[in-house]
Amino acid sequence: MDPKPVRITVVKRTLNKEEIDTYTEPYRGKPWDRCDIVHEGQQWVTDGRMPEGFCSFAWADILQYVLVLARGGNFVGVSPGTFVTCCTDGFRPVIFKVERIEGEAK
Repeated sequence: MDPKPVRITVVKRTLNKEEIDTYTEPYRGKPWDRCDIVHEGQQWVTDGRMPEGFCSFAWADILQYVLVLARGGNFVGVSPGTFVTCCTDGFRPVIFKVERIEGEAK
């Protein structure tokens, strides 16, 4: 079975200021901002390969979900063909919606 295309959407960029202030002593007092690699609403469609312009660290974090959906799998607790996940940046995590695109060729 050929993989189905999967759409990745940036839902939200967050900033954990309390953790930044607690755990980044050398950077205390310096400005931090949300991730500047991606932006809310930004989308990519993939067949299982990292899309151009996508953060390689975030890709490593969400790849397993992309591959499960691309191959027809589903996750418990969410709508079939969909999953919500995030990158593992504890200071500036980005939340992604990952969804299989049914009925489209890759």
